[in-house]
This record gives sequence, C-alpha cells and structure tokens, in this order.
Amino acid sequence: MAGSRREIYSLVYEELVKVNVIISLMILSLEEVDHIAHLAQLKLSQDEKELYRQQLSAILDYMEMLNTADTSDISPILMMLRPSVQLSGPASSVLPSRGVLREDRTKVGLSTDQLLRNSPSVKDKQFKVPPVLEDN
Repeated sequence: MAGSRREIYSLVYEELVKVNVIISLMILSLEEVDHIAHLAQLKLSQDEKELYRQQLSAILDYMEMLNTADTSDISPILMMLRPSVQLSGPASSVLPSRGVLREDRTKVGLSTDQLLRNSPSVKDKQFKVPPVLEDN
C-alpha cells in the first residue's frame, strides 16, 4: 500500500541524505520551524514540523548551492526594463530579445463595496485581518 505523498517525500529525502546525494548544510531547528509556522499562522503537528524542517532545510541548501555558481561572465538581464538595451556575450536570458512590458492602460475597477463583499471581516470600509506582528 502506497504511503502519502508527504511520507514518500520524507523517505526519499532521508535516503538521499544518507547516500550523500543531498548534503544538508543548513539544518533548521524545530524552534525555527515553530517560529515560521507562527508567522504564517499555521498549527503543525510534530510530524509536520519535522517534515517541514527537512523540506525547508533542503530548499535553503539548494539556494546556497545556487549562490556558489560563478556568474561573473553573465550579463544582467536588462531587456525587460529597457527594451533598447542589446546584450552581448553569453546567453543572458531565455526571454525574447524585445521589450516585453505592455503599455499602461487605465480601466474602471471594482467599487469598494464590491471588493469588500466577500471579506470575512470589514471595519471602516477596510479589510480587517488579525495582527501578524504582535508586541511581546
């Protein structure tokens, strides 16, 4: 019987670490995962905390690996901001070699009442949301 996707990911990750395919450099603590969950207003079980600790650590490891890539001979991607700039040298982008930004156009949007209609909580014609950052 096949396990859940979460269980499979966890097992595969653990096996890859064991055979040094993934070398975990940035291992988050469970306290850091708790802090992230608190900021995201998530209630996680111990199993979920451990799974997210592994997954977030793997993401940080991958980002660190990307940071080590030598990009000194790669031109910055400028063509989206300045269509007239022609890049030279190694391929700098997978984007088309023309400006991709459209011209700004104004159009009538939704009224305040229409926007707030589906909000679970409204106060003084504004979305009311629970505080994310609280003073301790």
